[in-house]
Formats: sequence, structure tokens, C-alpha cells
Amino acid sequence: IYISHRMQEIAELADVCTVYRNGQTVETFKAGTKSDNAIVEMMIGREYKSVFPPKIEKDPVAPPVLKVRGFTWQDELDGIDLDIRPGEIVGLGGLDGQGQRQLLLGLFGTLIGATGSVEVGGKPVKLSSPKRAKSADIGMALIPEDRKNEGLMLPMTVRENLSFAAIEQISRAGVVDLKAEEAVIDEMIDLLKIRSDGIDGPVGALSGGNQQKVVIGKRLMTKPRIILLNDPTRGIDVGTKQEMYQLLQRLAAEGAAILFYSTDYDELIGCCDRVLVMYGGAIVRTLAGDQLTETNLVSAALNLPAGIDETALAARAREVAT
Repeated sequence: IYISHRMQEIAELADVCTVYRNGQTVETFKAGTKSDNAIVEMMIGREYKSVFPPKIEKDPVAPPVLKVRGFTWQDELDGIDLDIRPGEIVGLGGLDGQGQRQLLLGLFGTLIGATGSVEVGGKPVKLSSPKRAKSADIGMALIPEDRKNEGLMLPMTVRENLSFAAIEQISRAGVVDLKAEEAVIDEMIDLLKIRSDGIDGPVGALSGGNQQKVVIGKRLMTKPRIILLNDPTRGIDVGTKQEMYQLLQRLAAEGAAILFYSTDYDELIGCCDRVLVMYGGAIVRTLAGDQLTETNLVSAALNLPAGIDETALAARAREVAT
């Protein structure tokens, strides 16, 4: 028995396939007799149109919300420069382990000894701690990769997990305003379509996709203007992924600046306006427009010259793999 959300793996490995949704069998069929789109429609329970929503129009001359210059940390990050404008989704690409996670953590103030300059809204800031990064004048939020260990308090309730990040906004003199708490929680559950048997049950009882929605929801309750995403769709179903892609475009339309690391090249191509490809802790190439293709992403991830042919690319990929 092999369980996966990756269509290519199912096509290559399976003899007979069964689709489940909400704890019930939808259909069993012989492998190769259903298209990917048909399978996805069974998985999400509705018509499958387009995975990625249209990208919004950006102001190409708007001043950046986030400006980073020479960001360096030990031997993990080497002189990172980047700008993100309002409404822009900037991707981080490259092979896993090339400094992408360290960059997100560093920008969120968790790396001791990081150097370089950071400006938010045109003003220099010092990101000395996550508390500082989340402060009102910076307004940054990090969606961690590991939702179970870094994003949630699993034994605690959905209510407590959602309201914890915004506790200062919904409390007075150390006492939580229950009406204010319920209002913001209801708003977030409606926005993210979080499915649960009530907000007073343990968040650990939710499905992986709904747990990830709670992780995102608790950070959105702080109304951030800079959102750092660390591979947020890993291990969740395709329906929830589609909802998250729509949310990203909605947040961008509202003016958020988004830095989005993903190990999925389709996500980088479908969601991002530009992709900064990292290799050895440095940004080695920026891809946008017609240049933002899977071939170019793989080539840049392997730090190969632009325009290399497919045969050489495959040979280099095999070399790196071994």
C-alpha cells in the first residue's frame, strides 16, 4: 500500500488506485484509466479548473517593503541582496539545503550573529529577535515548515492556537476579551475554510491540511505586511494546496510582500513573480517572466550556465544525486 499526493509517483508505481475523501472511499480504479485532472476532482470533491490562480498586476516602480543588503551568517548565508515590493510574491528556489531556510529564519530574527542591512518601509531596522520582527513597525510573520513542532501546540485547542499569536491585540490589562477573540477566530476560520468539530477541541486532532491552515491563520491574525513562507504546502492534499495558492494571491492583492520558499518547482512557477535561486548560501540567478521555467530552475539550482542543453542538465543532475 503506497499513499501519496504526487500524481507522477502514483502513475509510475501503482497497479490499482483508490481515492479517499473525508474518511470515505470515493472510487477504486485500475491505474492509467483516469486522467490526473479526474483524480484530483475526486480528491477535492469539485471541478478542477486551474491549480494556480492568475497573478495580480504589480506596480513595477513601487518602493520595496523589504530591502536586504549583504545579509550573511556564518558559512550558511553569503551576502544576500533582495527587494520585495508591495503585492509581490518572490520565490526562493534551488536544491534543498542551500540556505533558504536560514535566510527566512535570519530575517525573522532567530540567527545570532547575522550581519548585513535590512530596511522595512524605507527605514533601517535591526532584526534582533522574533518579537522585534513581529513588532508593529516591522510587521513580519514566519510560517514554519514543521507545523507539528514549530507551528502548533498540539494538545491545546484550535481556539488557543489561533488566538495565541494575537494575544496582545485581543486582551486588556492581561485579560483576554472573549468577544474580540471569538470575532477574530471566526473571521480566520471563514477566510481559510478551516474544518473542525469546533474550536475547543485539540488542534492535533485536525487533518494535516487543516493544521497548516491554523498555522497560517495564527500569523495572519497579527495583520503582517511581510510574510515569510517556509515550504508551507509540504505534506498536504491538493485541494488545500489550491486554497493556499488562492490565499497567497489575495494577500498579495491586499499589499503584502511575500517571500516564498518551496521545494516544488510548479509552485514557484505558478505562484511567484520572480524566483531567486540559491546555491551555496548565495543567490546565483533571478528568474522571471518567460525565463521562469522548470528547465531554468533546475539549471540554476545546479549552478550551471544559462542556456545549457537538456542532456548536459540531466548528466549534471545525476552527478549531484550521487
